[in-house]
Amino acid sequence: MTRNGGRVREVSRGGIALSVALGLIAGYVDAVGFIETSGLFVSFMSGNSTQAGVELWDVGLADALLPLGLVASFVVGVALGGALGAHGTRRAWIIAAAAAAVAATAALALVPDAAWRFGLLAAAMGALNTLYLADGRARVAITYATGTLVSLGLALAALVTGRSRTAWRRPLLLWGSLAGGAVIGAAAHRALDGLALLPAAGGLAAIAITIAVTVAQAGRAGRA
Repeated sequence: MTRNGGRVREVSRGGIALSVALGLIAGYVDAVGFIETSGLFVSFMSGNSTQAGVELWDVGLADALLPLGLVASFVVGVALGGALGAHGTRRAWIIAAAAAAVAATAALALVPDAAWRFGLLAAAMGALNTLYLADGRARVAITYATGTLVSLGLALAALVTGRSRTAWRRPLLLWGSLAGGAVIGAAAHRALDGLALLPAAGGLAAIAITIAVTVAQAGRAGRA
């Protein structure tokens, strides 16, 4: 749900479709990033925080820098997306910027020892979480499964207690898109190796163009 002028309204079907499509791409990108970094995440920062703590004591500060850098990049991406504001064509610009970051990361795979490039992926995934904000919070968790699973558990509680029969559908659908995207991403990496990120960049670009065209058409219809 989102808030508008103090009133609560449900996310539209188009909004749900968008969040599922972005969740699929986020799972895809995270799977590729996980393989390329040998066990780190570009979408789910809980795992990186734990990994950094373990490596700090078991290996040393140098090996903890990459997971810590991914966390910092994710936060920067969220901050930039939040500052831009995800409404109208600005939502398309955020997704387009994420597409560019993903494409740049794929191109930088040709550069030796460029592990820092995964910070671009983390920033892009962080920015995507600002597309559904209300009261300073992300109402729809695009790229991380934990918040989605919490929502699913609460929705199941609502189902059992009779408060809502349908609330579980959206979080289950979003979690399924993340998991399904990860499966597709892992398969794509086997086939395309470092170029596996390019289809994700293309998917984000297509979504950005679709949103921009839809907003433009709605604007022309409103002036007609």
